[in-house]
Amino acid sequence: MKFSLSWLKSVLDTKADARQIAEKLTSLGLEIESVEDASAALTKFRIARVLTAEKHPQADKLQVLSVDLGDGSPLQVVCGAPNARAGLVGVLGLPGAVVPANGMELRKSAIRGVESNGMMCSTRELCLGEDHDGIIELPADAPVGTSFADYLGSDPVFDVAITPNRPDCMGVYGIARDLAAAGLGVLKPITAVPVAGSFACPVEVRTDDPEGCPAFYGRVIRGVKNGPSPQWLQDFLKSAGQRPISALVDITNFVMLGYGRPAHAYDLARLTGAVVARKAREGETCLALNGKEYALQPFMTVIADDSGVHDIAGIMGGEHSGCTEETRDVLLEVAYFDPPSIARTGQALALASDARGRFERGFDPAFLDTGMDLLTSLILDICGGEASEVVRAGQPPLTRRTVAYDPALAGTLGGVDVGAGEQKRILAALGFAVAEDWTVTVPTWRPDVDGAPDIVEEVIRVHGLDAVPSTPLPRADGVARPTATAAQMTERRLRRAAAARGLHEAVTWSFLPEREAAHFADGQPLWTLANPISEDLKVMRPSLLPGLLVAAQRNLHRGASAVRLFEIGRRYLRGEGGASDEKPSLAVVLAGDAVPRGWDARVNGGKARAFDAFDAKAETLALLAEAGAPVDNLQVMGEAGAQFHPGQSATLRLGPKQVLARFGMLHPATAKAFDLDGPVAVAELFLDRIPARKGAGTFARSHFAPPALQAVKRDFAFLVDAGVPAADLLRAVRGADKQAIVGARVFDDFRGAGVPEGQKSLAIEITLQPVEKSFDEAALKALSDKVVAAAAKLGGVLRG
Repeated sequence: MKFSLSWLKSVLDTKADARQIAEKLTSLGLEIESVEDASAALTKFRIARVLTAEKHPQADKLQVLSVDLGDGSPLQVVCGAPNARAGLVGVLGLPGAVVPANGMELRKSAIRGVESNGMMCSTRELCLGEDHDGIIELPADAPVGTSFADYLGSDPVFDVAITPNRPDCMGVYGIARDLAAAGLGVLKPITAVPVAGSFACPVEVRTDDPEGCPAFYGRVIRGVKNGPSPQWLQDFLKSAGQRPISALVDITNFVMLGYGRPAHAYDLARLTGAVVARKAREGETCLALNGKEYALQPFMTVIADDSGVHDIAGIMGGEHSGCTEETRDVLLEVAYFDPPSIARTGQALALASDARGRFERGFDPAFLDTGMDLLTSLILDICGGEASEVVRAGQPPLTRRTVAYDPALAGTLGGVDVGAGEQKRILAALGFAVAEDWTVTVPTWRPDVDGAPDIVEEVIRVHGLDAVPSTPLPRADGVARPTATAAQMTERRLRRAAAARGLHEAVTWSFLPEREAAHFADGQPLWTLANPISEDLKVMRPSLLPGLLVAAQRNLHRGASAVRLFEIGRRYLRGEGGASDEKPSLAVVLAGDAVPRGWDARVNGGKARAFDAFDAKAETLALLAEAGAPVDNLQVMGEAGAQFHPGQSATLRLGPKQVLARFGMLHPATAKAFDLDGPVAVAELFLDRIPARKGAGTFARSHFAPPALQAVKRDFAFLVDAGVPAADLLRAVRGADKQAIVGARVFDDFRGAGVPEGQKSLAIEITLQPVEKSFDEAALKALSDKVVAAAAKLGGVLRG
């Protein structure tokens, strides 16, 4: 939000300069983006008087001027302005000056063979207005030779970043209130004298949408003369970055920017019948003031008459009923609109405006009559006319919130003791009413204040955040304990492990388009945001895979030959009773070439190899092991989900029902939905389901004691049914003797000559670890028998 120092001083009696004001605003939590002084760029421009104006000998539209700077040495300047003439007092840019409008540095030069020592300037060239038809004409008594910057005087412009929770500071008056409370001046009262109507309002004004527009006030002013607004008003609007249009439009903009009160003025001659706030009807459109036509939806509030919609309520007026120079009678609209309704309409239409930015934050509902009085007084003073009585349709929500407050909270919550009297002074200056029992009544312009901690924040920020002492947190004696939780430590290990395996971390949106989210919902209801940042990001993700798939698609379509992405984050599910449920997850997407083509024919025949389900499985097992999952005890089972290829995917489970992860190839239909070509391998780890490791909360690692005796390895080959998973056979073998058997791995899978049809030969290497004494032949024979017996339970027969 921009405003000039002179505008601020029109409502705040202060002697503070721009630097002091900027520092105080920042300390109050109103961050200063910049402080600009337009006069600083005009130091090399001087006030000059034209002595003579002769026709240029080589150009019909140019004149050769003799210009006096008050030093008795006139300068020759070539000028093409039609109003250049002898006796005119204007502004001369000397050689070395930089024109603010285009950055051109002036220098002595010859124009059509005639020397010119600078340039006589227009208001547009000096960024002081839009007039470019002629050079600036100053009063005849303007001091010739004086710097134009000194003549204008300094009027710095502040650019303040207003946070969404401070709608009261969306006007210059609200900012002045904060400064006055901080002791940087005295706030001037609002001079809004009620104007009694001299005739009944000839237009019916009503609200048929009490939810979207609880209150709709209007009055007619007839016999106005609309033209350019006064210079002071134009200067104020220019400092705020607004272009002056006409007196009626400028007045409504001034009240909006000065007091945060959006309003609208309609040309009464362009209205037909009653003016009503209502819901839009199916198929209605509105041609807004920005020249664009918007298709309206039934949930949107509009202002309409018998002929149709004229205004997208609270956001932007329409071209059909706007005021022009021919306007003679106007209808003033001052209304209160529901903030969530305004925000939803603006998002749906992708339409931003100054009015929307104020209404959707929550405007002061008690300012309707005051706003109407301000507008009426200004119009009558500047444009003349006669005002009707005010029509008030509906009732604004004027309920004032009360908070039970304890002044001791300033010390316990805010960290600094502020006297009770000073706290009362601060709160009163901000508009709060404080009773004897410290019941605080919140002003209607502060919808952000909801409880006692908010009151503390108001007191402390005005008292001074720099007064809060720096107090170190208490620290336990001895070695500092780790601050990260077990879950955070697990996530850190997983990030390092994934990066070490060649995966690249991605951070994607927690919000998804509804179509992409529904693809991974697995039949569960989705979380849909009531107030999304956009229609394409309105559903909370039920899985991390959609975001990674979109990222993979973007990279592949831009020429990446291989994509290896992972992300650790939260997926959002509906818990019991519809409660929100956030679950930590890790997802992996592998697409493109796992192995690029190369010269070595021994590696895939020299051809490139795409990722497959075994690549996904390898990543899944490695990351599960890093997370502390008992990977040796996991079962490989099906039912990975409809998004996975049914013949090339599986789940890893700790027991039949506890799914720790799923992996495999993406289903062709899913790949098509995400515009992915070629095979894509994916994996998803459900970190919340991994059981905690024993001793995970201890700081030191467990003592390492290597076995004292040599381990023994034995090989077994079993004939099993071809459909028996090798992992099931390994699990059975390891369970034959959990104390002696410390390792087992498959080193051969043979199907061919000597193996019956429908079977396979699995060769397993078993590691046996003696504890108290070495194994003798009898002990080894007993262990071998246990292994064979365990394999037999799965139909395994020792191959002879």
